[in-house]
Amino acid sequence: MKTKMLKLSVARDFSKNPAGRYRIDGPFSGEVFREEKILPLLKEAEQIEVDLDGTEGYGSSFLDEAFAGLLREHDFTEATFLAHVVLISEDDPSCIDEILQYVKEEEERHSNKTNRPKP
Repeated sequence: MKTKMLKLSVARDFSKNPAGRYRIDGPFSGEVFREEKILPLLKEAEQIEVDLDGTEGYGSSFLDEAFAGLLREHDFTEATFLAHVVLISEDDPSCIDEILQYVKEEEERHSNKTNRPKP
């Protein structure tokens, strides 16, 4: 049986300076965060709460890869993302809006690919 909710702090549990999109960009990239922090917790818990506070800031490539990458690489939908990932930030709530926008855009890209008429 899965735990109801687990908490993950980017600053405490990963890095105060997350940066980059891919693993090749460094040890604190969005891909590393997604693969080594988010996904293992999602296997253990029904929901994870991701605390975005306490870092030096976020680049768009990190946020897109860490969160929208769940849709691109792991068969999440926007609905499953919203059901399983809770984002919190008192320092900069606009980064939550940014993440949700990347997730929405990825959902739309995926929908457009699967709904295209076949040639």
